[in-house]
Amino acid sequence: MQYKPQGVCSQMIDFEIQDNKVRNVKFLGGCSGNLQGIASLIEGMDTSEAIARIEGIKCGFKKTSCPDQLAQALKKATGN
Repeated sequence: MQYKPQGVCSQMIDFEIQDNKVRNVKFLGGCSGNLQGIASLIEGMDTSEAIARIEGIKCGFKKTSCPDQLAQALKKATGN
């Protein structure tokens, strides 16, 4: 699935959900090292656990962050 994040530096988030597990997360733009780390940490994680861990994280003065936007994408993809 592709998701266009709002209010953050990354321009696109690509990911898959297989058997309710997060797979193959890739960010276009944003802080490359941090986003690769996040993608690696949630690889294979249950979608609801990933959402619970990363939803609500803020970046500086922004009301959201790339991890929070990933949580929003996962929620949209799973209908939560």
